[in-house]
Amino acid sequence: MRERVDDTLIRNILTETKVIALVGASPKPERPSHGVMRFLQRHGYRVIPVNPGLAGQTLNGERVYASLKEIPQAETGPIDMVDIFRNSEAAAAPALEAIEIGAKTVWMQLDVINEGAAAKARAAGLNVVMDRCPAIEIPRLGL
Repeated sequence: MRERVDDTLIRNILTETKVIALVGASPKPERPSHGVMRFLQRHGYRVIPVNPGLAGQTLNGERVYASLKEIPQAETGPIDMVDIFRNSEAAAAPALEAIEIGAKTVWMQLDVINEGAAAKARAAGLNVVMDRCPAIEIPRLGL
């Protein structure tokens, strides 16, 4: 069941976010993570792809990193949002890593729900959105 999240919170997240780390980025155009990355880039966000299997390569004009901790924030700017394209169980590790790197928001994609990781992120002061997609929320909210 989709988590109830106030539209005001989603709007604030999406308008205040500048740099997004996208965990589970794929070079395959047919994959949702690829399309969402392109969508977010077209809407003015800097999207840093994270995928250990592609580390060091370039995806949609951005260098791919193996983990959130490897992103050089001195070059990219602070990571505002960690957008997670992993299954619900696998979402815990990047959510916890988001806390460690000082991200402001953990965003779990459609069908991705990890209550334990969400509780830890919220306790650390992060915003958490689960089971939603920013590429759907941006047009829905007219952003």
